[in-house]
Parts: sequence; structure tokens; C-alpha cells
Amino acid sequence: MKDLNLKEFTLSDFPKKTYDKIRYSDTDRQGHVNNAVFSTFLETGRTEILYDPENPLYSPGNSFVIANINLNLLAELKWPGKVDIGTGIKKIGNSSVKLVQGLYQNKKIAATAETVIVHIDTKKTKSKPLSKEAKSILKKYIINL
Repeated sequence: MKDLNLKEFTLSDFPKKTYDKIRYSDTDRQGHVNNAVFSTFLETGRTEILYDPENPLYSPGNSFVIANINLNLLAELKWPGKVDIGTGIKKIGNSSVKLVQGLYQNKKIAATAETVIVHIDTKKTKSKPLSKEAKSILKKYIINL
């Protein structure tokens, strides 16, 4: 797949969209959202796909862990308000998924991220292949650009 320039994406380019409310406690001394909170917003977008009760991707004894995250901070997020979160999948592997995400406020991009999530057996703490059903569910979130 060609390299995606996430900075050029709009929220509508992502197959999964959600949002989070920005809380006053998310801000730092400069009055904008602390950079550590950006990862929490990304988590909101990821979990709506990975842990969707309507379309479960894992079975008991298995879970997902982050193997790599690359977060690009592009603009400030301000309180009060909300952050819109776009999430899509760039690649589905044997036991891993590469997600791409964008964070937006007032339709302006504030951050992009690429995250590799690995499906693991929680007892063995080793990677475990995704089921055919899980791969089928994940395919509907592939970024088609």
C-alpha cells in the first residue's frame, strides 16, 4: 500500500468516526490540552473497533497490546470543546493490525497517528493469530485512498 499522508485527511476520509469531550483537567499550564492526553483520545477511537461488543474481535484469554505508536502533534487542542477522532486500518497482518488515526477540533487536524496493535494470548503473553471472523470484521475499516 502506498504511504498515506495523514495530514491531508479530513475526518470524513476515515471509516470509523467518534469523539471525546475535552475536560478542563486535560489542560496544562499553558491552557491547551496536554500532549499525553492525545494518546487517550486515540485510545477512544481504537477501542470502538477493537472492543466493539456488537463485533467482538477477540475471545476470552486474549487481548490487544500496542507494539508501536507514532504520534505526530500538529496543532493545539483547546478546552472547552470536543475532539473528533477518525480511525481506519492500513494493514491487517497474521496477528497484528496497523491503524491510522486523526484528531480534529473544529474540522482542523491536530494530530495524526499510526499504531500497531498485536493480538495476544494473555496467559502466554505471546502473539496469537487473528481469527478469520476478526479479519473479516476488520476489513470494513480499511482505508481506501
